[in-house]
Amino acid sequence: MGYKVRYEKGTFKTGSCLLQNNKVIVINRFSNIEVKINALLELLQQIEPDVTKLDDKQKQLLFTIKQTKLTL
Repeated sequence: MGYKVRYEKGTFKTGSCLLQNNKVIVINRFSNIEVKINALLELLQQIEPDVTKLDDKQKQLLFTIKQTKLTL
């Protein structure tokens, strides 16, 4: 979808940003797996990806994620 995913150490929350015209998702390496997954799902619901770069399975997964309400 055009995003680079980086796992970094730090005292920050996981999130996405546009860094010098590069789409980057930064995952806090110190977070547990549940927090990492929930953060990625939340980001996938917020961003509008270029679906032309996705195959059919990826499109279906993205559609399912966007239709799911997260409860934390």
